[in-house]
Amino acid sequence: MEFLLKFLPIVIYLLLIIILVVGIILSIKLLMTLNKVEKVVDDVNNKVQTLNGLFHVIDYTTDKIAFATDKITDSVVSFFKRVFKSHKRVEKKEEKEDYE
Repeated sequence: MEFLLKFLPIVIYLLLIIILVVGIILSIKLLMTLNKVEKVVDDVNNKVQTLNGLFHVIDYTTDKIAFATDKITDSVVSFFKRVFKSHKRVEKKEEKEDYE
């Protein structure tokens, strides 16, 4: 029993030292990995910034195309409204004349 009281704390201290060393090694590996990830993210960010001008041109072009198609659609709709309104007015006038 006395042997276990002297031997058990030594085993626990050795295990704690091993856990501490493994934790330090894992922390160093994690820091190295995070530095590599940061470099990759910076590289991707720089590449996206170079494409920013292209995205601006595409956005401008789509806005102008949408504006043009809206104008064309509005003019076609107003044309059909005028065509169908004139027919209804003519029909109403003919109905009134028929009743009189």
